[in-house]
Amino acid sequence: MPYKEKKVEKLYYTIGEIADMFNVNTSLIRYWEKEFDIIKPKKNKKGNRFFTIEDINNFYLIYELVKERGMTLNGAKKKLRENKDDTVSNFEIVKILKQVREMLGEIKEGL
Repeated sequence: MPYKEKKVEKLYYTIGEIADMFNVNTSLIRYWEKEFDIIKPKKNKKGNRFFTIEDINNFYLIYELVKERGMTLNGAKKKLRENKDDTVSNFEIVKILKQVREMLGEIKEGL
């Protein structure tokens, strides 16, 4: 059997890496961290933030609500506070549907 290298996944991401993922400024990441209590990065002695995969998933959720759906910050906070489980499941469904759309677009271009 051929040797397959495992995909290396980082445990912690810097604020710059998170900002690049979402194509936003680092100041917006800091602001969302302050506004939403579901984001709790680890900080070192210098105060540098290190975000986990769970934090990134929460950023995706906030980004979807605020940037994609156009909700206000207070509306997004309220939605996450009242029914986070439903919001997360809806977000997962939307993410899968976007992947299917991309795959269908690639198939269409290949025809």
